[in-house]
Amino acid sequence: MGTRLATRWLGRVPYAEALELQNKCVEARRSGASGDVLLLLEHPSVITLGRRGDETHLLRPAAELARDGIEVHRVTRGGDVTFHGPGQLVGYLILDLEERGTPDVHAYLREIEAGLIESLDALGVAAAARPGLTGVFMQNSLPPRKIASIGVGLRGWVSFHGFALNVSLDPADFAPIVPCGLRGIAMTSVARELGEGSGADLDARVRSCVAETFARRLA
Repeated sequence: MGTRLATRWLGRVPYAEALELQNKCVEARRSGASGDVLLLLEHPSVITLGRRGDETHLLRPAAELARDGIEVHRVTRGGDVTFHGPGQLVGYLILDLEERGTPDVHAYLREIEAGLIESLDALGVAAAARPGLTGVFMQNSLPPRKIASIGVGLRGWVSFHGFALNVSLDPADFAPIVPCGLRGIAMTSVARELGEGSGADLDARVRSCVAETFARRLA
């Protein structure tokens, strides 16, 4: 591939602000003013629905969620409905897929899955992809336990949006939705799988591992 991937840690960023930043990064990438970048951050509590997200998968009214401090946004990524919040590592990938020689969305989704699986393996978490589904799940788990969600958008062949890896958030935070529209699937986190607490040290270790893995895989 040969294109360098820069990574930036932004801390906790409101969803609308992060979306505006993504749009600016996409336009800069399309114009050639900047290269490929991975934006790493976390959001305050927010629920997003993708382009074809089914509103019946939102289990509480938006007005009620707003009273509890949870925003709801309809966005242009693929996928259904998901939750973002503190303790979850969000990665927004701004890549020119055509320049990288891989203008294939399905292959790109598999590459994101592979990067997350590699990162989790380095942390001692045994994860895998599941045929016919997008995202990352725990190996051989019944019922299936999902640890990372993926949804991307394209403007031309420049990607945006990306992945959300559950690090130390409480999987119960997904209660107001049917995550990714998949019934019968439990959400989990790195902290739960490792049996560790939800301290800043775990968040930092996961962030560093993901940044290193993606910078290597996508360079």
